[in-house]
Amino acid sequence: MKKILLPFFILLVTQLFSQDEGLVNYDFVYKENIKSVKFHVDGLMASIPLISIDAGAGLMLSFDDLDGDVKTYTYTIVHCDINWEPSNLTNLEYIDGFIEDRIDDNDFSFKTVQNFTHYRLLLPAENMRWTKSGNYLLKVYEDEDEKTLAITRRFMVVDSKVSIQPRVLSPAMVSKMRTHQEIDFQVDYQKFPIRSPQQEIRAVVLQNGRWDNAITNLSPNFTRLNSIVFDYQDKIVFPAGKEFRPLDLRSLRTRAINVEIIEEYRDRFEVVLAKDQKRNFAPFLSVNDLNGRFVIETFDQNDFYLASNYANVLFALYCPEPMYDYEVYIFGGLSDWQLKPEFKMAYNQSINGYVGKVLLKQGFYDYCYAVVPRNPKKGESLLPNLSEIEGDSFETNNEYTILIYYHPFGERYDQLIGSVTFNR
Repeated sequence: MKKILLPFFILLVTQLFSQDEGLVNYDFVYKENIKSVKFHVDGLMASIPLISIDAGAGLMLSFDDLDGDVKTYTYTIVHCDINWEPSNLTNLEYIDGFIEDRIDDNDFSFKTVQNFTHYRLLLPAENMRWTKSGNYLLKVYEDEDEKTLAITRRFMVVDSKVSIQPRVLSPAMVSKMRTHQEIDFQVDYQKFPIRSPQQEIRAVVLQNGRWDNAITNLSPNFTRLNSIVFDYQDKIVFPAGKEFRPLDLRSLRTRAINVEIIEEYRDRFEVVLAKDQKRNFAPFLSVNDLNGRFVIETFDQNDFYLASNYANVLFALYCPEPMYDYEVYIFGGLSDWQLKPEFKMAYNQSINGYVGKVLLKQGFYDYCYAVVPRNPKKGESLLPNLSEIEGDSFETNNEYTILIYYHPFGERYDQLIGSVTFNR
């Protein structure tokens, strides 16, 4: 009887977690009351969620529920392949412990205009640990009257078997030499035998932790003795962009450099920023930034997370004439690197520019402006275009991450056997 029930139970669990209404396999927030979602290596607030399988540290998820009450939130993790589709493993093959568990760590805000409940989850948890390397999708549910998706977040677990030697160089294409950055790298596998590198090894390259413009499923050019070479011409190439624009909201009592107005009302803060200018033809300016990310922090009170207020922040971009062919968005880690409706800007003739209002928690933010075609032509890219407003300079300091996946013949999942993160 047990031999019959066990496969049935595994199949049932797999089906339950694969039939979520509206599920997308990338970072996404499904409920309007959830804000300020952060997912990073514990203690490194500006890091990407990438961790070693035997690391002593963990991954920290945190978010606010603006309803201000206490809800039951549960979570699970799903092992994925290199393309972020569920792998062929069952839950019991990559989870040690419970398949689902509750988020029990929560606190109420205090001394804030906006009431909220702050939730935290440290992974791996006592009741749930992963046992395989690879890509994972963290799924958080609101489990009240009915179980509904609240948050999804991607993360990677690496079991380091190979070493990677990367380099950033000028692109081979002359037209891109001043505006783009090209990545070449070599993978050494002397201590980890790989029979058929061309068939079993694939690589992914990320710029600033973004998945929307990641270069994926790269196969090796050729192999040398105990090394695999990725040396393409005009393939692993990224627009260099410019250093991100800073927004310092750590104090709502004193104005930062680019903040013009701070107004406090009984139920909200209103912040008006100085009008931004286009930078597509501006000379390169080197500044330290967070490579598009943000951190939650306040100078006004002691507790960063529970005592940080929320504010409606008004962005403005000077533009004498509307950009008739494009839609304009506020873009960056603050928008999950996505073109979200609440970050879309509208043209305001009275100020000769675009405006957009976003609800943000106190902290330090990087941001930029992106455009997409208003009426895209057939075959036209729908990726966020940062170059149109921000411009590109080869000198820009970007963070790159290389991920090496291994799928040997006969195996049922993609192993993540190497990673490296470096700056240009």
